[in-house]
Amino acid sequence: MTDKIIGVIGGSGLYQMKELTVVDTVAVKTPYGPPSDRLIIGELAGTRLAFLPRHGIGHPIPPSEINFRANIFAMKKIGAERIISVSAVGSMKEEIRPGHIAIPDQFIDRTFRRISTFFTSGIVGHVSLADPVCPELARTVAEAGRKAGAQVHEGGTYICIEGPQFSTRAESNLYRQWGVDVIGMTNVTEAKLAREAGLCYATVALATDYDCWHVGEEAVTLEAVMEIMHKNVELAQTLVKQAVANLKGGRSCKCGEAARHAIVTDRKLIPKAIKKELEILFGNDL
Repeated sequence: MTDKIIGVIGGSGLYQMKELTVVDTVAVKTPYGPPSDRLIIGELAGTRLAFLPRHGIGHPIPPSEINFRANIFAMKKIGAERIISVSAVGSMKEEIRPGHIAIPDQFIDRTFRRISTFFTSGIVGHVSLADPVCPELARTVAEAGRKAGAQVHEGGTYICIEGPQFSTRAESNLYRQWGVDVIGMTNVTEAKLAREAGLCYATVALATDYDCWHVGEEAVTLEAVMEIMHKNVELAQTLVKQAVANLKGGRSCKCGEAARHAIVTDRKLIPKAIKKELEILFGNDL
């Protein structure tokens, strides 16, 4: 088994990794409170893996109330360097049919209730988010999807709305005019925090519906979403297993250096308590 840890965040329907050989379950303490659930640590395809259900086991946590900072901090704290994020999404393009997989490389943030940074009062920093997805990890995940037999769409834009309601038709058509590819309620916040934490991040977006823009299709309902979602879960399990098997080497991307020199606050003015809390994230830069 390799020493590196791959983090997997499971979205709607993916609450456990079926073939994961569980070694431990860990309640990770963070400065932001508890993560969505205990991290399940184990081995999959000869690789150490940490699995976290984004909404908690049984799905009790709605999108706006997910403790995103705690989730990403916990992954960093237990030693993860890469995060594969699995998420159910709506398709905003005809060619991305329900049951297909998209691997977006861009995000549009339409949320308004969340804290999406580790740089808060007492410490100011700015990282580049021009390319929010790790290209190496995204390519590996896309290849794994094709090997798993999925119809994979590489690249494109994920628009993240606040939720928990689905879009109105007016909103859906507006987002279509923006040229987005898929729509969801969670992943942009994770991507921002992962970038600040120096973690590679990629989304496996499982299309469950056409939102409500598609002429001739019924408006999106929970029942329709759940039916497709359950079919996608088995595919996601196979994809993740294939992907982690191909991620045994070290990183050659620049994700780990994203926050280097990002802090602009005078180090003498940063409270000692904050330095201690964020040492895991920013190390010698504090």
